[in-house]
Amino acid sequence: MLGPSGCGKTTALRILAGLELPDAGRVLLGDRDVTRLQPRDRDVAMVFQSYALYPHMTVAENIAYPLDLRHVEKTERKRAVQEVAELLEIGHLLDRRPKQLSGGQRQRIALARAIVRDPQAFLMDEPLSNLDAKLRASMRGELKRLQKRLGATTIYVTHDQAEATTMADLVAVLHDGVLEQLGPPLEIYDRPATRFVATFVGSPPLNVLPGILDAERRAFVVTGTPVPLAETVFEACRQHRVTELGVRPEDLAICGPGEAAALPGEVYVVEPLGNETLVQVRIGDSVVALLVGRGWDAPIGAPVGVALEPSTACFFDPDGRSAVHRIDRPEARRPDRAAARGEPQTRERSVL
Repeated sequence: MLGPSGCGKTTALRILAGLELPDAGRVLLGDRDVTRLQPRDRDVAMVFQSYALYPHMTVAENIAYPLDLRHVEKTERKRAVQEVAELLEIGHLLDRRPKQLSGGQRQRIALARAIVRDPQAFLMDEPLSNLDAKLRASMRGELKRLQKRLGATTIYVTHDQAEATTMADLVAVLHDGVLEQLGPPLEIYDRPATRFVATFVGSPPLNVLPGILDAERRAFVVTGTPVPLAETVFEACRQHRVTELGVRPEDLAICGPGEAAALPGEVYVVEPLGNETLVQVRIGDSVVALLVGRGWDAPIGAPVGVALEPSTACFFDPDGRSAVHRIDRPEARRPDRAAARGEPQTRERSVL
């Protein structure tokens, strides 16, 4: 579950866990209705953002606590703790207390405590948010491998789109308590259902440019420059009264000022990222971001053109819903790279 702070992610997770009651609807775990069941009867395990470890207990005692509550026999408890400790490579920490552990180690203990129950589902509430960037990236991979190995349904709450797109099989995008879209990560990225989804998922985010339709030129006009559209796309845009065009930074290109069909602009800022360069260009009242090659540079205010391929764009109606968008395979986004690899450069177009 992905969304900004305050959109309802944690509330939804707490309802699934049984810590809150829904105002309407049901909670199903498989075919079992658990809406009115207590948390202990739902067969789910929750991993909290704050780890929630007991400071007076050793690591082994923290992990074994759920089994202790279920009156599991001592020998079986010890065997289960040892097994999960080996799985998470924390066997050498079993005699320590939480205050003696690093953030990454505490996170593994919290995971071990959830896994040892062998629940039907795991609920995770931003479990990596307290870790530094390097450790967070490492733990993402470890969590994904662990989930595939355990094979248990895992619902993971985050506001970090990188966590959602790299770890999830399905992403549910929430906004102001509303489910905006549910789908695989690449579908969310390539076929956003709304303007919010399109701009929230992706880094740098999708660029949005206002404009108007020109029936005579069969084009979408941005700051006086017409962007020609295919006939089916233009008709769909007219039917839905499209007011905005959206395009990903990697689908734009810098060109010389005054080139035909290029949007005129000026350099707003240049940010070297190492292997590529992020360039922001002011076009009219909007600022768009582009990803260009390493080493590109120009002074602030320099005139440039921004080349836009209409088949890579999506279009939004006045309510922010996607009226037209493309289904565009990754190799087709950069024709030059695809050609260099000898791959097809097919583009598909979807009109809603």
